[in-house]
Amino acid sequence: MKHNKILLSFFVVALVVISCTKLDERFRSELTQTNAASITPGELLVSAYSSMQGTFQGNGNLISAAQVTTDETIVPTRAGDWDDNGAWRSLFLHSWNADHSFLSGAYSALLGAQFAASNVLQFSPSPQQAAEARFLRALSIYWVLDGWDQVPYRENLTDYKITPKTLKGTEAADFIISELNAIMATLPDGSPTSATVANKDAARVLLMKVYLNKGVFANRATPTFAAADMTQVITLADQIINSNKYALNDNFFDAFAPDNDVKSKESIFSFLNTGTSSRGSDAMRGFQYMVNHYNMNPGGWNGWSTLSDFYDKFQATDKRIGGYYNYPGALPNPGQKTNAGFLIGQQYDLTTGAALNARNPASAPLAFTKAVKIRETDANTLELAGIRVVKYVFDYGTSGDFKKNDYVMFRYADVLLMKAEAMLRSNNAAGGLTIVNSIRTKRGATALAALDLNAMLDERGMEMYWESYRRQDLIRFGKYLQAWQEKPADAGTKNLLFPIPSSQLAVNPNLTQNPGYN
Repeated sequence: MKHNKILLSFFVVALVVISCTKLDERFRSELTQTNAASITPGELLVSAYSSMQGTFQGNGNLISAAQVTTDETIVPTRAGDWDDNGAWRSLFLHSWNADHSFLSGAYSALLGAQFAASNVLQFSPSPQQAAEARFLRALSIYWVLDGWDQVPYRENLTDYKITPKTLKGTEAADFIISELNAIMATLPDGSPTSATVANKDAARVLLMKVYLNKGVFANRATPTFAAADMTQVITLADQIINSNKYALNDNFFDAFAPDNDVKSKESIFSFLNTGTSSRGSDAMRGFQYMVNHYNMNPGGWNGWSTLSDFYDKFQATDKRIGGYYNYPGALPNPGQKTNAGFLIGQQYDLTTGAALNARNPASAPLAFTKAVKIRETDANTLELAGIRVVKYVFDYGTSGDFKKNDYVMFRYADVLLMKAEAMLRSNNAAGGLTIVNSIRTKRGATALAALDLNAMLDERGMEMYWESYRRQDLIRFGKYLQAWQEKPADAGTKNLLFPIPSSQLAVNPNLTQNPGYN
């Protein structure tokens, strides 16, 4: 069940949103000294969860960096809408620079999350509280490593005259591994109904991700995958599988529903949302607002879409493609129209069942099309171009801005897919195929006759779409620099890493700009 954890002071809120630069360090130090007597480790731990959660469902910068830079998400400029000085186009086209606001914001937010987790350790937490904080810190370091390679790290928060050291590549990966192994025994046991607390199985999943990508962290352009690392992935997966605590959901969308905390059998680690508050922000509603048309319920911002080449990977029988999903908090939906998954073609009022029209031209049926361009200029298709995606179904049953869907970071299907990939990379394609086909059968897709790297990547895309893992998957499989629908091939390899923000370089001499951005 959900536990309504509310931030108890303005200090706790302010603490986690400040970026890790020298300009902030005096302010942080003064706050810590002034409030030390009134802040408890438990309150600071809630703050650390909130800070990490906010990098995903709060400001959305990390999701933009992880998703809009890939072949499964496009944010077309619709005349003047969604222009934002070219910010969305530059992400999709891989033409960003060191001052891109979303990339800078994601980097700073992750460093803020690292600080918030480290700060818990300065206030005599219990052993479990310390372990949870170290897990959250390792998670933030992992995402910085994945995107930027260079991770400013400060263990001791009492002397800000010391510049934080920088962890890079396999050094950062090894640090995460050592941290997770050190806290494993102290973390609580995991289960689908207690997934909003950092736990042993969450640590195992994060270890799996580090080992699976360790060769990428060493050399993103030409990664190799050591047999020992793949063995670690398989061993950790088996520990989770053999616990018999998790299973694939009978309904794919149960993992993302407003009651996913009690319904989903796949949840391993999630971020808490209660319907009255969250540890991040009210942005769960934004997952639907950013795709819905103005005339839908809820009325949205008519933006994010997917590409037809990605959509066409799905079989018509694949339940992951979406359709009618009956869940607590859903609208009556006469005729059981599609309300989950991919929205394509005519859209309907989910209360009355009436077919909807566009806003401009108002006479045009609201029918989303496969065809989409990075720049939409035709007045007749501006509002209609692009298949929309609803993975976190909208919580109509909860009034106000806060919604109950917990944000899923790690789930069981991903564990199975990572094991299958590790087996494939260990010359055991038959074993990987068995796992992949067990998932496909559960999802209503026909079994594959064989498994290779291309099929493995496609399966990860179909299972994990819009969960922030597509960028790292494309890099690991050597596809990220290639051309895809509406995007030309990259020139060179620099875009395998994001640039270190200029603002961070200015205050931290231990950072250097990533190659190609000078």
